Amino acid sequence: MIWKILTLSVIAGLGTGLGGVIAVIRQPGRRMFGLLMGITAGVMITLSFVDLVDHALELAGVWTTTIGFALGALFMLAIDMLIPHIRFGEKEFDVFRKRDAVKDGDGQGASHKWRWKSKTHITDVKLLKTGLLVALGIAIHNTPEGIAVGAGYAHTPAFGIFIATAITLHNIPEGIATALPLYKAGMSKRRAAVFALLSGLTEPIGALLAGLVLTSFDALIPAALAFAGGVMVFITLDELVPVAREHGHQHYTAIGIILGAVFVFILSGVLGV
Repeated sequence: MIWKILTLSVIAGLGTGLGGVIAVIRQPGRRMFGLLMGITAGVMITLSFVDLVDHALELAGVWTTTIGFALGALFMLAIDMLIPHIRFGEKEFDVFRKRDAVKDGDGQGASHKWRWKSKTHITDVKLLKTGLLVALGIAIHNTPEGIAVGAGYAHTPAFGIFIATAITLHNIPEGIATALPLYKAGMSKRRAAVFALLSGLTEPIGALLAGLVLTSFDALIPAALAFAGGVMVFITLDELVPVAREHGHQHYTAIGIILGAVFVFILSGVLGV
């Protein structure tokens, strides 16, 4: 079972790599970015409440579910506070602006348009650091998301496949959010896409931990499902929705959230979970 859980989590993590490729081939505009981030938020919030939390309630009741959910949210809050990284929604991560104030050789502020010709030389060190910290933040978030895959598969294989498929879709916009600032800072297309891929491949770590624990202590499966739900709701409300509205378009973000929810509903019906 462990190898199947790892395989599913790797596939889910590859979604960030796909998003990275999309980012460097065709950079999305504000409206498209808002739509994509809305979709990832809709997937996460619907998956959390309709499936993870609902299954935990059926298996173990309200108290186990409530405590597990709260611990998952508090866990992500602690990680966000203790580990230095830049959240999706930080203002420095405005890769869609057409002009950026930088320091020239004399130390005077100046404005310039993004330079699209140089893709192999770093042209904006500050943006590069921002992009690397965003990548670190996404890697941090993907690790506990792997717990959802492991806990879901430990519950039933079909449920694990369902969660992994939904998270794969969720990870594509995250890959875009990782690769885009790195590429705009002057990193090559290949390296920017690789960084996006690597940020997603932390997902198997959480899946492996969940798989090892839950195969030995299957009584913890309901709490693990609720814990994963708390993690994903925190990420959605704290980062995905704010950045979608800040850097995207409000109506497109709302449409994206609805589309993400619809995708989860359809996928749940198709897989019968």
